[in-house]
Amino acid sequence: MATQESQHESTDQAHTGRRALLGAAVLGAGGAVLGLSGTARAAGAGGGGGVRSLPVPTIIGHRGASGYRPEHTFGSYQLALDLGADIVEAGDLVPTKDGHLVCRHEPEIGGTTDVAQHPEFAGRRTTKVLDGVSTTGWFTEDFTLAELKTLRAIERIPANRPHTTLYDGRWEIPTFEEVLKWQDEQSRKRGKQVWIYPETKHPTYFRKLGLGLEERVAKLLRKYGKDKRDAPVIIQSFEPTSIQRLNKLVDNPLVVLLSSAGSRPWDFVENGDPRTVADLVTRKGLREIAGYAQGIGPTLDLVIPKDADGRLTTPTTLVRDAHAVGLVLHPYTMRNENPFLPAEFRKGTDADAYGDSFGAFQAYFATGIDGVFTDNPDTGLLARADFVNR
Repeated sequence: MATQESQHESTDQAHTGRRALLGAAVLGAGGAVLGLSGTARAAGAGGGGGVRSLPVPTIIGHRGASGYRPEHTFGSYQLALDLGADIVEAGDLVPTKDGHLVCRHEPEIGGTTDVAQHPEFAGRRTTKVLDGVSTTGWFTEDFTLAELKTLRAIERIPANRPHTTLYDGRWEIPTFEEVLKWQDEQSRKRGKQVWIYPETKHPTYFRKLGLGLEERVAKLLRKYGKDKRDAPVIIQSFEPTSIQRLNKLVDNPLVVLLSSAGSRPWDFVENGDPRTVADLVTRKGLREIAGYAQGIGPTLDLVIPKDADGRLTTPTTLVRDAHAVGLVLHPYTMRNENPFLPAEFRKGTDADAYGDSFGAFQAYFATGIDGVFTDNPDTGLLARADFVNR
């Protein structure tokens, strides 16, 4: 795909084809732009191959089935598949001291592993500045892979998911290479292609440490033959320059993640680019993203903002504007628990109680989004069935 730099014509043509392939979820398979009925949208997604084979709206298991198992473990990934997720977000990629890629939500692992219970690693606890934020804990880049493999995953938000703490200590930290092997194994066992949706985490931060992520991701994808435009691996990042770098290294579908409107991607901060996410979701910004990526992953608030009371207001034009330039939208993150739902869909005040997540799914599906990340893929699939058959 084209970037701001000049590209050879043949490269431009190949990348345009990639954009069209992922865009099929909107223009050919999804029907959101064409105004097809919900049933037609889902049925149309079954034809062809590659991304065309994904149902619309696509249900993406966020860090696996992280509403039921500690996130970024094979227990969570496996359950997401068992529950029927169309894609598994496996995983958020961070490096080890010796250059391996592992799956953790953040490089700081004090909240997602039992590292604090390992006295041999007490001296590794430190404070670092991560994307401008002072953060204290244990960091993957200070551990070898062998050391990380002695740790076990724990529930990240036990106040909201006390039931998931039952599984604390059961699973180790997976590597990205193990995920790629698992993907092939599961595809064979299930008789259908398993899709994954990895993310490069804090790429500017790690590049400064000499642990560039994109080259490591590309090397592994090439090793397993998954660096092609029809490969069942969609790569995402909150840093547009990371996606631009990947665009030159692999032919996979690429997605730019977008946080709150007033925020700035950290690579923009480092590079002196004054633009915010609000600038990126303008028609001009979306056209630029479409030059090197095939989709965006906006926060749900960019699709339907909330008022001061936390209730949904009027949808923005983001879905329409993104579709107009051929981008698909996979916003994040739907969760069943009250604190994570819009106020009108909450039931009671308990932090771990489920609200009317089905109602919230319907509200977001109605905007024409092409898929959604959810910690509860089974809920998402039932909500999709309700939506397409209504």
